[in-house]
Amino acid sequence: MFKKVLEYTGEYKKYTFLAMFLLFVGLSFNVCQFIAVYKMILGAIDGETNLAYYGTWAAVMLVCGFIYVALYIYGLDRSHYSAYQTLKNLRLSLQGKMEKLPLGVIQELGVGSLKKVFIDDIDNMEVLIAHALPEGFSNITVPLIVIISMFFIDWKLALLCLAALPIGMVAMMAMYGAGTSKMGDYYASAQKMNDTIVEYINGMEVVKIFGRDGESYKRFSKDVMSYRDFTLAWYKMCWPWMALYGSFLPCVALLTLPVGGYFVYTGSSSLPNFLLILCMSFSIGPTIMRALTFMSVLPQLNFKITALENILSAAPLNHGDKSFEGKDHSIEFKDVKFSYDGKVEVLDGVNLTIPENAVTALVGESGSGKSTLAKLLVHFYDVTEGKITLGGQDITDMTLEALNNEISFASQEQFLFNMSILENIRLGKPDATDQEVMEAAIKAQCGDFLDRLERGIYSMAGDSGKMLSGGERQRIALARAILKNAPIIVLDEATAFMDPENEEKMNAAIAELIADKTVIVIAHRLYSIKNANKIVVMKNGKISAEGTHDELLAKSDEYANLWALSEGSKEWSVSGKDEAVTLKEAFV
Repeated sequence: MFKKVLEYTGEYKKYTFLAMFLLFVGLSFNVCQFIAVYKMILGAIDGETNLAYYGTWAAVMLVCGFIYVALYIYGLDRSHYSAYQTLKNLRLSLQGKMEKLPLGVIQELGVGSLKKVFIDDIDNMEVLIAHALPEGFSNITVPLIVIISMFFIDWKLALLCLAALPIGMVAMMAMYGAGTSKMGDYYASAQKMNDTIVEYINGMEVVKIFGRDGESYKRFSKDVMSYRDFTLAWYKMCWPWMALYGSFLPCVALLTLPVGGYFVYTGSSSLPNFLLILCMSFSIGPTIMRALTFMSVLPQLNFKITALENILSAAPLNHGDKSFEGKDHSIEFKDVKFSYDGKVEVLDGVNLTIPENAVTALVGESGSGKSTLAKLLVHFYDVTEGKITLGGQDITDMTLEALNNEISFASQEQFLFNMSILENIRLGKPDATDQEVMEAAIKAQCGDFLDRLERGIYSMAGDSGKMLSGGERQRIALARAILKNAPIIVLDEATAFMDPENEEKMNAAIAELIADKTVIVIAHRLYSIKNANKIVVMKNGKISAEGTHDELLAKSDEYANLWALSEGSKEWSVSGKDEAVTLKEAFV
């Protein structure tokens, strides 16, 4: 466990070892204070009346105390510096690995679980690196050296100092056994509570609209109560044993004082040796307890490190180390099969060629596999079987960066970060100038709503872009794609939130974006893609038909039905008792 964590400490490992050394030396000076006490007591017994004698040993105590405090503070300063550098390395390593994981793995973990791993579990590593390693090392090694020294002074009295340890150790082992048996349930309940809290907050709008406050709160309350009950049950099992070892372990003089006094009385041990052993035992009692306190967190840390390693060791996306070497920007799906859960196949043997510098539209009912094809192309997931090529080159031969440079992806749901709109657009091309970003925003028809904002393009987008409407967020996503200017464009319902007044502007912007590019369009409104060079009809994860709009109307019943439904949706009506009016008329 320590070895695994220290791997992430890297170049800062030296500060951890320095802290271990400083605390060891500091604790040794702390023991010297008790030796000074022994000298003063022995002087009093021997009838020493010179005040300089006591003053000298008092000064030794004071100096040793100052050295101990100074070394302790500086040692912990170094250990904390190393610890927080390690936490940084852990988070960066986890972030880097997560970027290479399939989206399905990340989504299965859930926001609550990922928050717990990134924040709570990694923060708990600080205890291990900043305290358990340096303090645990010194609080074990110094008492061990002192105990060995005791045996050279008087082995009988040394054994008496160790008499309380077996009782304390038995109690501690019993606590570990009892606590570990409930640890899995405890952490499972914590994870469930985190996920429920995140879901409750994210779904607050739906809860309010549909008046489900009571039901939603009931589930929220149930999971919070469950976490409370598991926590209390866990602690309840541990508390008696904690009290037992907490009472006995520090009491190294439990038998030394009465039995050792008897040994002195009978002449089996000398009074000076008895006093020295007694003072030395007082110096190590608190340190032993401190060392064993860190042991109580080790089972928890081990559990959390295991969970962290499981995430870090999840199979990453299959990718190579080559740059883009394709002969052109045509795309081919070769016998592609895919399943999200390993059971139900979403795509079943898809063979599809998408020509270069042409517009190819994917249509079909919801769940037919359209968006999945697009996500496989941009390598959000690995295919289960088959392969996808770009200009003849397998996309798994390329680095993820090389593939991303060739494709711009604009979907229905686009995430905006809580930073300025300008910086959100600049994600499409990190080295773009402000002027280039502004030009992309204008081309994406963002100018009208930017003019309404007090700070224009420098306005903050808010958490997840909450300061903007769905249509405005989509236009910013389109501006990103325009700025990126990749040779392949994937539009997955990219105009889903467009209002009729702005749809014409958006179509003009998209026309400029896709000029002389390989384009894949996924749309439910078929009239928007009727002029595509090629239309692919999907059904149940397979290709039902492909061709132009006119060709498909003539030969594909599936497409003809979709077209009829799409055209009919324009005349959706709101029916009353005696009449029916169109949706447009209903709101005039």
